[in-house]
Amino acid sequence: MVHQELEYVGFWPRLGATLLDSLLMVMLCAPFQYFFYGTDYWVSHTLVHGPVDFLITWVLPAIAAILFWKYRQATPGKMAIGARIVDARTGLAPSSVQWVVRYFSYIVSIVPLCLGFVWIALSPRKQAWHDLIAGTVVVRKRRGQGSVEFDDP
Repeated sequence: MVHQELEYVGFWPRLGATLLDSLLMVMLCAPFQYFFYGTDYWVSHTLVHGPVDFLITWVLPAIAAILFWKYRQATPGKMAIGARIVDARTGLAPSSVQWVVRYFSYIVSIVPLCLGFVWIALSPRKQAWHDLIAGTVVVRKRRGQGSVEFDDP
């Protein structure tokens, strides 16, 4: 099924959305990190400073992203560019399993020099590696040329 009113979201808009999401997460987490660990937190080379830091730095962002995806199909950055994440096969909201797989698949996209994100620019459906693994695509209302194709559900 072809959706003429939708287009895949490419590399640059998704990068902007990611930067906005990262800024918002830093603004949310930094005060708590400062409260619990003081100014030494910012100059330390320790990956995790303790259980509270693990919760603030690793668990909170995962929960926030997955909840935004589940209830809004987008993070605030993606909402700002009018994008949403959908199942690549049906165009419907992804399952909870797809959301969790997508989040943890970011590691696959990041580790080899962020090549999984660069793949967005090369992929015909503008999918990063985490999208390919989770079976998702990022779409928005059509602004340029092209259309989105899904299988009939």
